[in-house]
Amino acid sequence: MPDAAPEIIEFETPRLRLRRWRDADREPFAALNADPVVMEYFPSTLDRDASYAMIDRFEAAFAERGWSNWATEVLATGEFIGFVGLSIPRLAFSFAPCVEIGWRLARAHWGKGYATEGARGALRAGFERVGLEEILSWTSVVNRRSRAVMERIGMHDTHEDFEHPGIAAGHPLRPHVLYRARCEEWRRANL
Repeated sequence: MPDAAPEIIEFETPRLRLRRWRDADREPFAALNADPVVMEYFPSTLDRDASYAMIDRFEAAFAERGWSNWATEVLATGEFIGFVGLSIPRLAFSFAPCVEIGWRLARAHWGKGYATEGARGALRAGFERVGLEEILSWTSVVNRRSRAVMERIGMHDTHEDFEHPGIAAGHPLRPHVLYRARCEEWRRANL
């Protein structure tokens, strides 16, 4: 008997809907990934094919596990603004295996608290619905905006900085910080 398909996790926060991906998300996601300001803390922007391949990987993870990086839209308008979600990294990190929380929003939607709101919802889903014991996040040492989101959602700097294996040696974005949230601590803070 084949394994049953996993329950697909989707949810809403006060202002956002985090859901599976649709074909209509492909072009705005490609535009977001082509924006050099959005991609400032990545080694390069992504072309349309790479963006589409990311969506395909996210959807494959939904089919396999029931969760992934959720397409994120504004509840009031239905406008796609990017993604917030959970993933299992493909690169071999010294702290793997692990689950990472991450986000990437179109620049027009920065400064509205959407990344923080969506990430809080993703942490809740990870701990309460997926049953994770720990969720990690990392970014370039110089990415103050993402580090601030990590801190606002209750993650803690592990002080275990590392060199990102997917970024060339000597590249200014290679030094990374590692943040952690543990379920037990999260539950105590969110009773």
